[in-house]
Amino acid sequence: MQTIVECVPNFSEGRDPAVVEAIIRAALAGPDVYLLDKEMDGDHNRSVLTLVGTRESVGNAALRAIGEAAQLIDLNHQRGAHPRVGATDVVPFVPISGVTLEDCVRIATWVAEEAWRRFKIPTYLYEAAARRPERQNLENIRRGQFEGLREEVRTNAGRRPDFGEAELHPTAGATVVGARKFLIAYNINLRSSDVDLAKTIARKIRASSGGFPGVKAMGVELKARRLAQVSMNLTDFETTSMGTVFDAVKQEAAAKGVEVVGSEIIGLVPRRALEAAAARYLQIEKFCPEMVVENRLEQALNQQSSTRDGGATSLRAMAQQFVDTVAAPTPTPGGGSAAALAGALAAALGEMVCGVSLKRRSLEPHYAALSSARARLNGMRARLMENVDRDAASYAAVMAAYKLPKATSAEEAARAAAIETASKAASVVPLETAELATAVGQEIGSLAGITISQAASDLHVAASLAETAQLGGIANVRANVPSVQDQEWLREIAARLQSLGAS
Repeated sequence: MQTIVECVPNFSEGRDPAVVEAIIRAALAGPDVYLLDKEMDGDHNRSVLTLVGTRESVGNAALRAIGEAAQLIDLNHQRGAHPRVGATDVVPFVPISGVTLEDCVRIATWVAEEAWRRFKIPTYLYEAAARRPERQNLENIRRGQFEGLREEVRTNAGRRPDFGEAELHPTAGATVVGARKFLIAYNINLRSSDVDLAKTIARKIRASSGGFPGVKAMGVELKARRLAQVSMNLTDFETTSMGTVFDAVKQEAAAKGVEVVGSEIIGLVPRRALEAAAARYLQIEKFCPEMVVENRLEQALNQQSSTRDGGATSLRAMAQQFVDTVAAPTPTPGGGSAAALAGALAAALGEMVCGVSLKRRSLEPHYAALSSARARLNGMRARLMENVDRDAASYAAVMAAYKLPKATSAEEAARAAAIETASKAASVVPLETAELATAVGQEIGSLAGITISQAASDLHVAASLAETAQLGGIANVRANVPSVQDQEWLREIAARLQSLGAS
């Protein structure tokens, strides 16, 4: 990968492994994304994933995870020691290699806007992506948690989301998306159940209270272990190291006659963050080299290189992940995503035939036509690949809408409106797939006679795939429009279908 972006999404579920695994599967159901680490904490009732991907892939991975979490996590019933406002609570993007912080801001902004458009989850931008100075700090956005923000956002304009309306998603809440430098989630556990002591120490060391720069801290109770914890985020570990905060917490605790049991890293840590203090000195519980982000990243890249060197095995491996995801007993990705992929493969075959033909001098009179067709096919392939994710996400929004409460007339009306909106989106995406596939088929047809004769079978396969994508898209439109009541909109969709030859 020439560009590497880290994404560390936090989900408000740390007790049900099946839920977390489903979210992971969704995140990894696309190319060029790797899971480096997974942390689940039952006391916090929170999970943290560490993903890396290319600049082009990592945003879509985050959106797939956000959509899956919205289906599986209900904040009305979720409780834990860690504050939260969303099923997917916070999604930071971090530049690792070949990208800048500004690149990550652009990714974060796109993801925030898409999360609202696709799932109707209101979103806030924080850290480097923040559009308001007060939203640079996550704690300002998360003040009052889900329950408090749900009420205040309706009346306080200052708490309105950056994308979305003055109403939280009824079960998934809101999501905070941002871009930042590398952050270390570092916790220190006290040999005491006195959470007030942990809170007092947190106030003394955090930057907002006049403590150490780059330190965010709070005191929480670990009920399962009967311990109090000073839970921290170190946003600038080169200015304030892990060793510095460890010494400070240990000293404050000792002044009250309390020992430090140990410390723990949540997620991954840069190798250089440990250079100043040995793991034994920090008393890191269960430390192993795989916690170091560079080590885990090297492993993932080495695996990718080994797979690529395997020739035919590489092609199977690249296809296997998507096929396995489709085969899983979940509604998404389904026929709409498969149709979009078929269309993208048709376009890709057309591009290949154009590219090979452009190397033949005997076809020089057709170079201009081949180059133009190749460029058009490239653009359509990119849009169809986007629809692989968009189709799954749009149907996920439909399922989420059907799960909305309907105990009162107001709730029933809101649910009906959500179903209508989601069903429209779930119809438009496969319709776009069908239209794009039709255009791909036309381009493939135009290549006959101006490309190398040896590629005739490739063009035949491409034409068949384009037809499959068109028919599959139309079928998925028909599956979703019955839930729509807007007659004017239905007439527009019917006209577009008719233009494709569908009655």
